[in-house]
Order: sequence, then structure tokens, then C-alpha cells
Amino acid sequence: METYDVAVIGMGPGGEHVAETLAERGLRVLGIDRLLVGGECPYWGCIPSKMMVRAADLLAEARRVPDFAGTTGEVRPDWSIVARRIRAEATDNWDDRVAVERFTGKGGTFLRGTGRLTGPGRVEVDGVPYALTRGVVVATGTTASIPPIEGLDTVPYWTNRDVVEAEELPASLIVLGGGAIGSELSQVLARFGVRVTIVEAADRLLALEEPEAGEALREVLESEGITVHLGVRASRVERDGDGVAVVIGPGRVVRAERLLVATGRRADPAAAGLGSVGVAADARVAPIDDRCRVAEGVWALGDVTGKGAFTHVSMYQAGIVIRDVLSEDGPPASYHALPRVTFTDPEVGAVGMTERQARDAYPHVRVGSVAVPGTTRGWIHGGGGFIKVVEDADRGVLVGGTAMGPAGGEVLGALAVAVHGRVPVDTLRSMIYAYPTFHRGIEAALQSLR
Repeated sequence: METYDVAVIGMGPGGEHVAETLAERGLRVLGIDRLLVGGECPYWGCIPSKMMVRAADLLAEARRVPDFAGTTGEVRPDWSIVARRIRAEATDNWDDRVAVERFTGKGGTFLRGTGRLTGPGRVEVDGVPYALTRGVVVATGTTASIPPIEGLDTVPYWTNRDVVEAEELPASLIVLGGGAIGSELSQVLARFGVRVTIVEAADRLLALEEPEAGEALREVLESEGITVHLGVRASRVERDGDGVAVVIGPGRVVRAERLLVATGRRADPAAAGLGSVGVAADARVAPIDDRCRVAEGVWALGDVTGKGAFTHVSMYQAGIVIRDVLSEDGPPASYHALPRVTFTDPEVGAVGMTERQARDAYPHVRVGSVAVPGTTRGWIHGGGGFIKVVEDADRGVLVGGTAMGPAGGEVLGALAVAVHGRVPVDTLRSMIYAYPTFHRGIEAALQSLR
């Protein structure tokens, strides 16, 4: 049996960082992945999808010229440009050779296959056993969650990966799911001329964020020609000629050329073999402590831990795992200021708790908000959105915030520092905010706390 110091199962962003860093530090590292080194983010998620968003935003901005600056020629979307850039500039046509060679160049060993923990200090890769002297890092991420809808298995459907890989777009598309992925992709494709219909079971889009964000986004998407059905579930899917039909209620059927399933992501701790170290067989995520330990000599990071389906969480946890493997000191994990951004137009940046979560956690909560169009930069730029802050009134600190607007993800930076650092609201109020900027809306939101 070959022996290594550490095995990393899952070479997404966090796993790759752990594997490369430990190899650089002189450990014998076995990196394992059945797909591509780098994972979802560089090949289907963060990078290519945001290239799509950028392209769609350029189309929308060009169409706004007559309202602000003059006249322009006809804007003609061309998806082939986007598809070519994704292949050539982002994914190397889904070839991870450069990433593999970067890891092996640091001294690591890479195996392409399905890795599984079989007990403390033991893994198997496609049935071949390996021994580890220090332990195993599980970073197996998530896959698209496919709901048990009658007939869904009888029709071809897309997930987010298929959209990113598409060289041609359909004339029409039904999107099951109005969360971050469904909303982003719906807006992108609609701006490229696809007739899009969203079917969302919750009563609003972006159900995990503030209700105001979902309502504002619905208005934007509908203004761009997207049909949005809220509070309804798909009960049956069936073929409709060369397309697909989705039943969403008695006598209610929506039809399109294509179907996109964007109903969330699913982790599978059991498939990674975590049951061999005591994790329940039906666990939906890998349970970890504040050092990302599942058990002695076993760590988990990234989406499989359920702490946030974001690359930045995975990289944050990777740093903690690296220190713990090397027995180095450092702060424990803290998730009270978890930031996230939905890259629609307008962007929705949020950090920490929503108002509802805060009211469930604290006896006295104050909330302040301001509409972005009501801020100086808002009426200069145009566009909708809001800035909202949530305060634990007993401690006088912010526990959450949302910035929805043309630069919501960037404005979020100031709110993230405030929530993470537990900066007193009185201190935030005493700051000088640059004029005229979007982030100056934070000052107005703080002044409206009640």
C-alpha cells in the first residue's frame, strides 16, 4: 500500500489550495478528483458564468444609451462570442492540464478517479487503497440537485453546466428555480434574446435573502420580458413536440424549447466515505468544528460542509485546514459575517443575517434602509435597488446588511467590514462618506435605523 502524508479528495478551489500549499511545505500529498482540477468555479461557476453576466450587462447598458446620452446603432446579441471566450479564455475547452501540472510541479501526486475515505488514515481511489500518516481532507463540493418531478427523467434538461457549455441558445427556456443561479442565468439568456419563464416554488425570488431584494428583482426581470411564476411547483414534465411542457397547476402549463433545472445544490458526505469516521449515513453536510475537523485526522471544507456554497468560503476554510494540518496557530472559523453576491443587474450583495434571522436571534432589532434611486449617485446613474442594515440594538452593532444596486457587490465591502468587525453603529455614523457615491447610501440607511 502506497503511503502519503495527506490525501485531498476533491480538487476544487479549496482542495486545490490545500494540496498545493502542503506540497510546497514538503508534505507528500495525494490529490484526487474524478473531474477537473479547479472544480466548479473556473470551469462552470464563478469565472465563465460571470463572463456571461458581463456580456449580458454590456448589451443592457448599450440599450440604455438613448435614455442618457444620445443615439446608437442596433444592438445585436451574438452568443458565439461569449461561447468562444469561455472556451479560449476561461476553461481551455475544459482541459485542466495546466492546473494538474501546477500541482505536480509543486511535488504533489494527482490521481484522476473517485476517492473515498475508508477509515482513519485510509482512502481508496477506484478501489485501490492508500495510507495517510497525517490525515485526509474532504472537499468534494456539491452537484446540481434534481427534484423528484414526475416525468423529469424522460426529457432532456439542462443544469448550469449545460448553459455554460452551450454554443447555441434555444429560442425559449423554462427555468425551474428562482434562486441565485436561476435568476442570474435567466437574465443573461433573456438579454441574448431567449424567451425565459421562471417557475419558483417560494413566494419570491432569492428566497434566502431579504424579501425586498426578491421583489425588486422580480420587477426588473419582468420589465426585461421574463415571465415569473411564484409560489407554484412543477408537478409534471413531459415532451411537447421538439420541446418540453411543465405542468404548474390545474390547467396551467408552460412550454418552451428547453428546460433548465436550477433548484439548488446537493452535497453527498456518504459518497465521500465519511460514514467510516462516524458521520451519519443520512447527513446532508459534513459536520465540522471551528478548525474544520470532522474527526481526528479528517478535515472537510467547502460546499460539503454546508457553511456557504461560495468559493470564498472554501478558500477561507482552506487556510484554517492548512494551519491545523501543520499544527500552526491561527484564529478559528467564524461565519457570522458570511458575504454573498447574486450577480444580477442590479447586483444583490448581502452579509450576515437577514432581518428575519436577526429577529429570531435577538430580542431587540433595529432596521434601516434607503432606496438607491433616492441617493445622489443613484439618480445620477439610474437603476433601482436599496441599502438595508440590520442592528442588534442591545449591542449597538450591525449583524446584517444588503446592498442592491448597480454596484451592490462592491458596496457590500463596507458592510462586510462593519459586520465582521462588530463596529459600533455610533462609530459608523461618525464616519465621513465620499460624495457622490453609492456607498454613501450606507450613511442614510444608518440614519434611518428604527
